[in-house]
Amino acid sequence: MTKMTIPKISEQIAVPLEAIASSQRIAILLAIGEGEACVCHLETILGWRQAYISQHLMALRKADILEDRREGRYVYYRLKNAAYLKLIAASAEVCGLSAEGVLNIGDTKTHASCECPHCAPTLLPVVSP
Repeated sequence: MTKMTIPKISEQIAVPLEAIASSQRIAILLAIGEGEACVCHLETILGWRQAYISQHLMALRKADILEDRREGRYVYYRLKNAAYLKLIAASAEVCGLSAEGVLNIGDTKTHASCECPHCAPTLLPVVSP
């Protein structure tokens, strides 16, 4: 077994940090939070175009930070490891922000302008007897 050196350890730690280093990717991770979100949720929460969000989601998936699942025509994203939120919370505290406030900022489960099945479930007509 080879001994890990400080440079090797720091290189390994830098990989996920580089993947989430942009404010846009941190915003996406905060918007997803501990649950999951589809692209239409992220569009609603962040106010960005779908193509722009998709580019960042692809980079986060490629860095093995997000996983996805398909439900019909919708793709839902979730963090593979909740420790990323702890890292963001710690960074918020370093910046003088409330970690709890930062983590709860995207804590909305449904969005009126989102058309996914979780926000706007299809209503079935009631048949009278």
